[in-house]
Order: sequence, then C-alpha cells, then structure tokens
Amino acid sequence: MSSGLSSSCETAIMLAQEYAGKVQVVNNQRISVTQKRSVFDAMKLVEQDKNAQEIKDYLERVRYDSSIYIMVDTLYYLKKGGRITPAAAALGTLLKLKPVLQIQGEKLDAFAKARTVKQARTIMIDAMKNDFAKRFGDETGKNMHLYVAYTKDRETALDFKAQLEEAFPGQKVEDVDPLSLSVACHIGPGSLAVACSKRIDK
Repeated sequence: MSSGLSSSCETAIMLAQEYAGKVQVVNNQRISVTQKRSVFDAMKLVEQDKNAQEIKDYLERVRYDSSIYIMVDTLYYLKKGGRITPAAAALGTLLKLKPVLQIQGEKLDAFAKARTVKQARTIMIDAMKNDFAKRFGDETGKNMHLYVAYTKDRETALDFKAQLEEAFPGQKVEDVDPLSLSVACHIGPGSLAVACSKRIDK
C-alpha cells in the first residue's frame, strides 16, 4: 500500500534493506484495483526481461497515471475513522448525502457531494471523462484500463459497469472487484467506485 495511505510501506522498505537489492519495494501511490493492475504490469515487464530495479523504477515513474472515484453510501464509518466530525456526519445523514471521494496519488480526499446514488454515479462518470481528456490526454480511453469496485453489493456494481460501458463507447470495463479490505473498512458497505489506469508503455 502506498506510503500516503499506510505506514506499512516504510516498514517494507526498511526490511528490504537487509536483502542487498534483491528485494525491491514499489511505492507507486496505488491501492485496490489500480494496485492490482500494477502487479499485472510488473508481470509484463518481467516478460520483457526487465530486472527488479527497472520494474520498480517504471512503476514509480507512472505512479500518477491512475484515478479512483468512490461513492460512500453511509457516513458512519468515515465518522468512526475520524475522517469527518460527528456534526458533519449527522448533518450529512440528515440530508441523505452521498459523498464522492477521490484517490489520485497518495491520499483519499473529498471530491463532491451528491444527494442520490444516481447523481453520485453521474458525478463519477463525468469526473472520469474529464480525467481521460485532461489528465491523460486520451479522450476515447483507448490507452486506459477501466474498472468498477464495490463493497457488499455486486449486483449494483454490475449495473454500474453497464452504465460505464454505455458512457464510454467501445471501452470495456475489465474488472468488477470488491474494494480491498484496507479501503472498505474505512468507507463501509454499499460503496461504489470507478477506477482507471494508463496502459503500460509498449
């Protein structure tokens, strides 16, 4: 897990120093489905005869070539984790807000507030379209991987997958995965996410 989200990365780096370069720790600001993609990219680089140091250098060079947007269904777990105050959680619950969070690098940050799940989905799709066009210079997404992630409700995630593929003609959502436990425990059940990462250089 990236150093911005957990101290486990620093611990791994410290332990790796005992192996004289034989173990490389990649700190590329990824988590969950985008981190999974990094593992597959590393496997491709092995097939290209890259060594461990070269793989580490590549994955860290492209660390910001990914994006995640997450709709949170309940504010309870954000309050329990200290990410929002009890007053903000109470007000948000009263107003039935569905916060949209983002991960674009090291940290989980607030992005937008929606009043309904439908509105939250639209916000996430529009944000991803904007990232494709402006952050990655790839409006059609031909050089992007696209994923859906969720906590608890797979049927809703599959429905969101269909909505995404309609919003991005010709683009296939490659995976529909549960969010990693390290993320899910902070945001709770019913969460829904869209994520992307740039395809590995040829």
